[in-house]
Parts: sequence; structure tokens; C-alpha cells
Amino acid sequence: MKNRFRLYRRANSRVFYAHDSVTGKQESLGTRDRAEAKLLVTARNESYRQPQLNLHLARAYLAGSDSGIATRTWQNVFDVIVDSKQGSTQKRWRCAAKEAAFDGIRHRVILETQAEHLLACLKAGTVSTNVHLRKLHNFCLSMNWLPWPIIPKRLWPEVRYRPRRAITIEEHRLIIEREKNPERRDFYELSWHLGGSQTDLANLTAEDIDWPNQTIAYHRQKTGSLAMIHFGESIAAVLRRLPASGPLFPYLRTVRSGDRSTEFKQRCDGLNIKGVSLHSYRYAWAERAKIAGYPERFAQEALGHNSKAVHRAYARRALVKLPSLESYEKQAAQCNIIAMPAPLPEQPPVRLVEAAG
Repeated sequence: MKNRFRLYRRANSRVFYAHDSVTGKQESLGTRDRAEAKLLVTARNESYRQPQLNLHLARAYLAGSDSGIATRTWQNVFDVIVDSKQGSTQKRWRCAAKEAAFDGIRHRVILETQAEHLLACLKAGTVSTNVHLRKLHNFCLSMNWLPWPIIPKRLWPEVRYRPRRAITIEEHRLIIEREKNPERRDFYELSWHLGGSQTDLANLTAEDIDWPNQTIAYHRQKTGSLAMIHFGESIAAVLRRLPASGPLFPYLRTVRSGDRSTEFKQRCDGLNIKGVSLHSYRYAWAERAKIAGYPERFAQEALGHNSKAVHRAYARRALVKLPSLESYEKQAAQCNIIAMPAPLPEQPPVRLVEAAG
């Protein structure tokens, strides 16, 4: 293995120097004794050689079970993950793979990657970079392409999402009043009443509506879970204005989700409404459900989520005013609700005495 540091002495100086062949930096050793200078340079080369030697040994051992360990780069991992995904998830990974923040490690061999390389990516990127780099790192560990974690789990920088809020009823009414396109206006109306994601609602068809039972059921594109919601007269009024067969929103379903979001943002900017997006309708539905006392399991079924934690995250800003017990007692009396009988006092156990005979 070639030495990294080389000993030399300048012509006009008696002090010895060490030259770094990698960085080109020259540093004084602070001694005029050649024997001492040689020892200092040898110590530097040994300190550099030992990690490199360990890496070469690890690569040699791992190559016995994985022939690509010495050449596999992070871009190769991106390619494998993208090929394994489908639909919108695959599109998100393709976009993530093109992020400029990953250029620092894109063509770097995985086994030669240090923690500072990943931290530099995180510093240059956004929240999306943090999320996808974690998944990328964990995928390599699961595939045994990394023999050990580069950054321990507890030392990863925290993912900090931008604060989001629900759209208010006043803001929603302003948007509906300003919107002149009937299809978009009905789309925003249905978003308020159903709380669905914009892609799921844009792809709704008339066949998803069960008029006799007054329910709308569809499978979420993101998770595949079933979302089912019972609708009342307000939603029925909107549905009657939509096509009786086929897609409910023929134009909006052909538009990219990013373009739908841009159109909505333009409406909000024109009304000076800040801090909301189409997804804010989903937050609004969950918060309204919590404030109204809608059972959480019903809300989960309507939103199409299986995890309680997900719904609680959507409704974390909802403020609920708990009614007093007195008001509940008065309401029970007015509705002639039969109160539960008080429990009977416990009776002492009966002892059975066997008759003599």
C-alpha cells in the first residue's frame, strides 16, 4: 500500500516537512533531526494505513458472499428500490433519486462511505432528503450490503416537518364563492365533506356511490386500504350535480396532482389565504370529526387509515370542549333515558352445612 505522507526538507530551511499526497498539504514536523522526522512520518502513515487495511480486509471477506460489494454505489441502490416500487410510490422515489443533495454520495461505493458523507447530504438537502436517506440506509442494512450502520439510529437528525393546518369553514366558503369552474367547485365541495386526499377524490367514479345505502367506498391509492363514508343531504346535493356514470371529475383526474395543487394555491393567493393546501381539507375533516365527538374508529374507516396514530396526527390541533356531567344528566332526563340500576350490596357467602344423619 502506497504511503500517504512523504518526508522532505526545503532548500532554504533545515526543518523537515510532511507532504500529504492526497490533499497536497505540507506541514512542518517541528524538528531538524532526520531520525525523529522519519518516526513522525511513519507514525502518520501507520495511522492512515490501519483503517485502510481494515477496510481492505473487510472487503475481501465480504466479497466471498457478495461479489458486488466492492463496486456497488448508492445510485445502484436507488435503481433497485425504484424498480421494486409501483405507482405513485415509484414516482416519489424517482424524484428523490434526482435530488441534488445526493450528488455527494451518488457514485460513492457504499462500503467506503463515512458518516460525514451522509451528514453532508442531510445538511445540503431538505426534509425529503432526510426521509429517503434513512430508508436508503436501512434498505442497505436489510440487504446485507452494509455490514454495520454508518449512522446509529439514535444519532440520525430528527425529521422536522413544516407546520400544517386545516382549512377553516370561512376560507372554504371564500374559495367556493370565487371559483367559477363548476368541476373544480364541486371538487372542493366534496373535499370539504369527505376529507379524502386529492388523488383519491379526483379518481372517484359514479360506480363508487351506493345510493340506496348512501355510502361512498373506494380504495386509497397510497395505502390500498378501504375508505367508506356515509353521506347525508349536503354531499348528495353535490353528487347529483356530477356525472351519473363514469368518472365524477373527467378533467381533474387527467391532471397531475402537482398541477391540481398549483391551481388551488392560485385560488388561495388571490384570496390572501396562507398556509393551506389541498391536503388541508383532510386535516379539517379530522378536526371537525374530533370536535363533534365522532367516534375515532368511525373516523378511521372514513379516512381509510388502520392506525390510530395516523388519525390522531391529523387531528392533533383540534380543540375539544368537554361538556359538564350536569349537562349530560339534564340531556338524559329530557330524552327519558333509563338510568342503570345501582349495584346491589354484596351478600355474605352462603355456607352449606351437611345434615347429620
